[in-house]
Amino acid sequence: MANFEKEIAPARTFCFVREVEMMLAANLIKGGDLDNAIVIYENQKSQEELDQLADRIGAPHHDAAELGYLQTKPLMWENEPARHKLLDIIGDMALIGKPIKGRIIATRPGHTVNNKFARLMRKEIRAHKVQAPYYDPNKAPVMDINRIKELLPHRYPMLFVDKAIEMDANSIVAMKNVTGNEPFFQGHFPGEPVVPGVLLIEALAQAGGLLVLSNLENPEEYSTYFLRIDNCKFTQKVVPGDTLLFKATFTAPFRHNIAQMHGYVFVGENVVAEANLVAQVIKNQAES
Repeated sequence: MANFEKEIAPARTFCFVREVEMMLAANLIKGGDLDNAIVIYENQKSQEELDQLADRIGAPHHDAAELGYLQTKPLMWENEPARHKLLDIIGDMALIGKPIKGRIIATRPGHTVNNKFARLMRKEIRAHKVQAPYYDPNKAPVMDINRIKELLPHRYPMLFVDKAIEMDANSIVAMKNVTGNEPFFQGHFPGEPVVPGVLLIEALAQAGGLLVLSNLENPEEYSTYFLRIDNCKFTQKVVPGDTLLFKATFTAPFRHNIAQMHGYVFVGENVVAEANLVAQVIKNQAES
């Protein structure tokens, strides 16, 4: 807010008399005084008890029959405690590490619940940091299997891309349906079929190869060979019946026949694998 510095930031913290007594007993609040804190006197005490407490915290004596505030200077605003609660929320929400585009409605907030909310928000942000591509099976592909076979030399059982569903100059989204008839399931593993992680990366590399070749004139005359795979991660197993979505994006300009990409493999909204890929483009040898 534009007037935060004047309207919110100066609001003093506050506490209740019962809390002051507990903190004094624990030898705490040595740096606190009534210039930077408001003490709320909500339950009547004897005059002697209240005078002793006032002497300990350096406050003027107060009529024990009058509930209200123990303070050396008046409230800056009638709702100064509420403004300090708002200040607490702003500070605690800063722990999220991202600006919030929205409205927060807080009922009886405190640092504990604020921090719990901030941690949940951070967890949610991490979970959705990478958005899965949207797949509409009714939409015509930008590359069908026939076009893919014109560009890639791979054939059964090593062709792992069924179609490309989105593509521009910098990225591609392709997909594969995993069936129970995949030949590698015979040995990986009998009784518990799981797609080998290395084949997930191979499929991602093939999608990346389609992206690279689509940026060339006469792409049928070239092949891509992967030089390096870095920072590879697997987060979830892939099984028969899953639909895989591959997204590969250039991370650097395509120069000197070298392509650098980062790719993700998704099942539904979940990232199941990712890696940095570096590929070289080589012109095919002319057939004799």
